[in-house]
Amino acid sequence: QVQLVESGGGLVQPGGSLRLSCAASGFTFSRYTMSWYRQAPGKERELVATITSSSETTNYADSVRGRFTISRDNAKNTVYLQMNSLKPEDTAVYFCHGRSSWFGTVYWGQGTQVTVSS
Repeated sequence: QVQLVESGGGLVQPGGSLRLSCAASGFTFSRYTMSWYRQAPGKERELVATITSSSETTNYADSVRGRFTISRDNAKNTVYLQMNSLKPEDTAVYFCHGRSSWFGTVYWGQGTQVTVSS
């Protein structure tokens, strides 16, 4: 069965760091573009970062560029989001997302809560 399981969320102070992980199984991870989305209370889900299948290209939302880094390890079927210099505005549920244009499939994780607060 297909699974995307996020971990690493939690409570952190402003200026702190967290590293999110998303472990994938049940599909050919190395052929999928992986992304992180987030959704804050009362707001729309937004794209945070994207990384192509062999890490050729990364893209970031303007709000996180320079602070967040997306990476992946295809041997471990895992995508990461390193979040530094966290701000209260980063508080949200963070979701792992995979997409294959080749297979025409999209998968979502269940989300992990990130709270940035003093």
